[in-house]
Amino acid sequence: MGRVFVQEYFVTSWNAFCLLNLEHIFCYNAGKVGACQSILEMEAEMDFSSINWLAVVVCVVVSMVSGSLWYNPRTFFPAWWKVVGAGKEQPGMENMGMTWGLTVLSSFVQAVAMALMVNFMGGMTAGSGAMVGFMIWLGFIAPTYLVNKLFAGHGLKIWAIEVGNHLVNFVLFGAILGAWH
Repeated sequence: MGRVFVQEYFVTSWNAFCLLNLEHIFCYNAGKVGACQSILEMEAEMDFSSINWLAVVVCVVVSMVSGSLWYNPRTFFPAWWKVVGAGKEQPGMENMGMTWGLTVLSSFVQAVAMALMVNFMGGMTAGSGAMVGFMIWLGFIAPTYLVNKLFAGHGLKIWAIEVGNHLVNFVLFGAILGAWH
């Protein structure tokens, strides 16, 4: 009875994790641990074969394009560099190969992680994928950056500039990966 109630109550993909954990509790209490074993194995599985690798590459390209537009001298770069640059002449000119290499690698890792989350959360449309991207941004990126920027003394303006770029990227990543699975 409890299992049916849980399945009917948690119908959204966002609550799938809660459903799996609650279902395990109900099965355990009913003495049916073996029946839930396959559900628990699915919970821990990361299926890299479900990733559309071409969509991941597109996400990396989108990230590079959005970043170049976001931090353009005609957009947010001057305000951002005024605070973050702290009087330096040009940003990252010491080792541009490493800077760009790690930037592309970071975008790739984010896109792969987003692909896994979109697949796990059941995001099979651009809208549901974008919602997964937004929720990941809201739950992890925005608050983490807020704490970091406040303790660094950079303030809310720099926080808004930086997390705004990540918001665009995560929502676009989710939409691309949800639509193109």
